[in-house]
Amino acid sequence: MTQQPAATSDKLDAGVLTVAGVVVLGAIMSILDVTVVSVAIPTFQSEFDATYARVAWTMTAYTLALATVIPLSGWAADRFGTKRLYMIALALFTIGSGLCATADSINQLITYRVLQGLGGGMLMPLGMTIMTKAAGPHRIGRLMAVLGIPMLLGPIGGPILGGWLIDTASWHWIFLINLPIGVIALVYAQLALPKDNPEPSESFDFIGMLMLSPGLALFLYGISSLPEAGTIAETKVWAPMLVGAALVVGFIVYSFKPRHPLLDLRLFANRNLTIASVTLFVFIIAFMGAGLLFPSYFLQIRGESTLTAGLLMAPQGIGAMLTMPIAGMLADRVPVGRTVPFALVLIAAGFFTFTQIDPHTSYWLLCGSLFVMGLGMGGTMMPIMTSALKTLHAQEVARGSTLVNILQQIGGSVGAAVMSVILTSELNGSQPIPGAVDPNSGKPVTESGLAIAAQLQPDLLRQFPVPAQLIERGLDFAASSFATTFWVGFALVLTTFIPAAFLPRWRKPSQPLDGQQTEQTPAPVVIH
Repeated sequence: MTQQPAATSDKLDAGVLTVAGVVVLGAIMSILDVTVVSVAIPTFQSEFDATYARVAWTMTAYTLALATVIPLSGWAADRFGTKRLYMIALALFTIGSGLCATADSINQLITYRVLQGLGGGMLMPLGMTIMTKAAGPHRIGRLMAVLGIPMLLGPIGGPILGGWLIDTASWHWIFLINLPIGVIALVYAQLALPKDNPEPSESFDFIGMLMLSPGLALFLYGISSLPEAGTIAETKVWAPMLVGAALVVGFIVYSFKPRHPLLDLRLFANRNLTIASVTLFVFIIAFMGAGLLFPSYFLQIRGESTLTAGLLMAPQGIGAMLTMPIAGMLADRVPVGRTVPFALVLIAAGFFTFTQIDPHTSYWLLCGSLFVMGLGMGGTMMPIMTSALKTLHAQEVARGSTLVNILQQIGGSVGAAVMSVILTSELNGSQPIPGAVDPNSGKPVTESGLAIAAQLQPDLLRQFPVPAQLIERGLDFAASSFATTFWVGFALVLTTFIPAAFLPRWRKPSQPLDGQQTEQTPAPVVIH
């Protein structure tokens, strides 16, 4: 193999950055959409007169669609070409966004979010494949730092943008704003992405698809129904979970038989990929699950506007912005096992503050803790993903990124469902107000429920005056419920240290792309 100017072309050149621009633009749309919707949940509750558990489906349906379509993206990228498929994904996402803005019921909005998720689910794995092919594995750490840009802009810009659009215009605009971005991204992709030659050599694994995609969808549907049902004993919770789990287990057993399975689990024979994937999975459950509740605390307990809640979340993104580029460069030179544990310590330290919250916790303390967590997040996600992908051969990258992305989506769904269940069950333990019944559900109104409603709709107390001490008692209980939920998240963050301890801590010789051992390894750049 003589394509070894790898060592000299360590920096990302203009061609690679042009391609990266397309991918970053698509990823910004996809990630912004998740964070924008997180601050819109209380708005959807009042707009569509729906419960929190019902409205949470606007995020869950999107994630379900993502998880269902991701397994297809590896095969489809080989079969149809990454450029063509990436543009189809962009178009689907943009059309879904336009439809979401037209929804006039919560069920309609949930349905359109599924369409949006079908497009969004392919954007990240395809984007990672396009960028890795463009830059080569020797620059994958720097590459991940570039791909980290949307992961920074999401936490910073999403809640602020969503809050500003909801406060100054209407909730429709959190979806409408994707239309011009989507059109620009499509034109940019057509002009900037190189033509690739599809290689329809692999047969499509229809049996695998019939097991994995419905299995994941059913399992995640069951988990996501828990907050609304309140117990795992409900048929709509355990039945789809059981059927879904059986299909997924069936797929795992079956997937080692075909030559080209839908999801290539044989890649887990690569120790680095396995350790990094487990670490990422546990981390995503803890961080993404609890992270969705941060804006809810500011909105429901502190009574802030959506814009203010978005601004209060910004320190987390700013912290990540400072460390992510450094972590990306270090990932090409220093084994991630030496850096990630330090980043996890920062996350755990910042997270601990949220286990102590009450209705009057200092904003300086909360914002400072979010900033520290952001510093840790910037040094965690991208290096772990780098460790997962950098030792794969060129032909394995598409399938490897598919594996990593599907684990992220499953982890995010499980985390969101678990945290929602814990928070909902904690809030349900609040004292009922004698004689007060919710006209929609027919259930008694609790002190915490009334207090949260009063924070979201201050006019409510002018229409129905209630004693101030009752509201204060309800807020204390609700804040305590959030704190209990954050304790679970904190425990999960600590659990992440276990797989992280097995991440590579020493350098190894570079892995050549053709899989053969070679004597000449360029010294300056080390793959491991």
